[in-house]
Amino acid sequence: MPAEPAITFHAVARFPRGFRCASRNVGLKADAPDLVLFTSEVDASAAAVFTRNLFPGAPVVLGRETIKGGRLRGIVANSKVSNVATGDAGLQNAKRMAAAAAKELGTSADRMLVSSTGVIGVQLPIERIETGLSGIATDLQDDPLVGAQAIMTTDTRPKTLSTSVGDATITWVAKGAGMIEPNMATMLAYIFTDADLPAATLDGMLRAAARVSFNMLSVDSDTSTSDTCAILANGLAGEVDTKAFSDALIAGCIRMAEMLARDGEGATRLLRICVRGAKTATDARRIAKSLVNSPLVKTMVHGADPNVGRILMAVGKCFDATVVPAKTSASINGLEVVKNGMRADFSDQSARATLATDPVDIIVDLGVGGETATAFGCDLSRGYIEENAAYYST
Repeated sequence: MPAEPAITFHAVARFPRGFRCASRNVGLKADAPDLVLFTSEVDASAAAVFTRNLFPGAPVVLGRETIKGGRLRGIVANSKVSNVATGDAGLQNAKRMAAAAAKELGTSADRMLVSSTGVIGVQLPIERIETGLSGIATDLQDDPLVGAQAIMTTDTRPKTLSTSVGDATITWVAKGAGMIEPNMATMLAYIFTDADLPAATLDGMLRAAARVSFNMLSVDSDTSTSDTCAILANGLAGEVDTKAFSDALIAGCIRMAEMLARDGEGATRLLRICVRGAKTATDARRIAKSLVNSPLVKTMVHGADPNVGRILMAVGKCFDATVVPAKTSASINGLEVVKNGMRADFSDQSARATLATDPVDIIVDLGVGGETATAFGCDLSRGYIEENAAYYST
């Protein structure tokens, strides 16, 4: 697989200077935290990318306008109800949510990014959220896990990550378990840093990092209506080496994409697909996505079934890509399974053994060029079907 930049992540995630969060249960969930407020003690430079789904949630619609200012004091988010397909009332509720959070922090609503995740087509119980935000600033603390827990939907565990770049810290807080194949980011991912970087620089760095990480992540090929990825930089650690920061940002986003894939709904194994030797970067990305999204490839991995013809199928259906069967090879965790477009000489027992490990790395070499892309996903199990067959009613 392509090597990530050599970045060391902290054993325990921690917020950068000046960032804190607080969460509460306001009755959207039975008892778990369902509302969170992230804040910086000073305004932060900010950038964000959002879903390209044509039915964006009200928070996404509002967020696209908010982020144009390039400055944020914080983020307010709720789980369980996504505030999608809720019309003008939903947009007004998103604005009320921003205003209530801003009032609590002594700032203005245009400094608050709003996110909601959960069931589609249900109006947000905004009064509960406004009541929950009242006084929440007294609960602010330094542990990012508190925030990660509050944005979980079908996630089985909270997801946080942090690293250092010189004197600065970068921390990721994210959620996502299903309805994940974004064209820009993943379901909800927030990145906080105390580095001093302008909004325009952050925007370029975030888009570059998302392109090779969250944009290459797929649990089920479905693009959420609520996808949001934002980065806030409050500058309290001073200036940093921009190349080192960019490398760390990319590495952390890739690591978080893997964490999200590994915790996909019903997942038992992380699946990484590397396509190399492609004629164009577009071909490499398209074929990697075809493989990671294929139900037959995903079930092959889940059942540890050495039906490697499924790999060729997923490559071969990419009609617009340059594929020469006689030059195409593939391996699973280093075991060659396809050579020059034909099944390689391997034992089914060896293939079953390597498919049963975690992670499963499939490398496809097209042999027609020099472009490479890696996609991140997971296997497809009965657990995914059970989770989504009753999602709305649970």
